[in-house]
Order: sequence, then structure tokens, then C-alpha cells
Amino acid sequence: MSISSRFAVAIHILSLLGINKDQINTSEWIAGSVNTNPVVIRKITGYLKNAGLVHVRPGVAGASLARDLSDISLLDVYKAVQAVPENELFGIHDQPNPACTVGRNIQQAIEPLFVTAQLALEKALGNVTIADVVSNILEQERQRSN
Repeated sequence: MSISSRFAVAIHILSLLGINKDQINTSEWIAGSVNTNPVVIRKITGYLKNAGLVHVRPGVAGASLARDLSDISLLDVYKAVQAVPENELFGIHDQPNPACTVGRNIQQAIEPLFVTAQLALEKALGNVTIADVVSNILEQERQRSN
């Protein structure tokens, strides 16, 4: 099982809003860039709105950024779209066999490793902003144009 694709789509949406900040960014237009259904965009935009990352006004087409790109970390996005349930990046099977040496001890053996790995991921995501992603996108586009 992988982290929900909502995370990647949310980064895509925020990057698009940052690059096209002077345009009307409808869910239909964003969906065209993401290559998905506008309903998916509206759902993910709702998560971003609830987290205070975007503005969306009912009845008015378009979404806009609520914060500067450099003030939105990938960790903010990860948490906003609930890419995985809280503190459950790595699931541990619920009922290993207690009559087995491994089954009896596996959860206690691997849980600290999973916690450490999740904290490392969250730290890495906290060190990258949407501004960094947009900068990378624009640099790739400049290189493609040359």
C-alpha cells in the first residue's frame, strides 16, 4: 500500500495555483492539468481549504493560495490531505499468533523502527516547500525550452 495519491495531486494543485496565481483556476481547468475528474480536484481542494492552504469561495469559480508558497511545507500538505491516517504510515498487523516466538514479539520489535522512519519522513517533508517544488518545475521547463 502506498501513500494516497491525494498527496501528489495536492502538491500539483498548489504548484499550479502558485504558477498561475493571476488566472482563474477552476476545478475543471486544474483537472485538465492533473488529468483527472474535477470532482477529485474539488475534494482535495476542500482538504487544502480546511487546512488553511487555499481560498475557495462557494459559487465563485476558482481557487487561490491562502499562504505564500514559501510558507507551505510538504508536511503541511501531507497532513492536510490525510495521506495516511495519523501516525500510521506503516501499519502493523493486528493479531499475530501469540503461540509463535515471532508472532509474540514482532509488534514490539518493529514499531520503534516504524516510528523512527515516519518521523524522518515528516522531517524531510517539513524541509521542502511548495516554493521549492515550483522552482524545480520552472527550472525543468526552462531546460526543456533550451
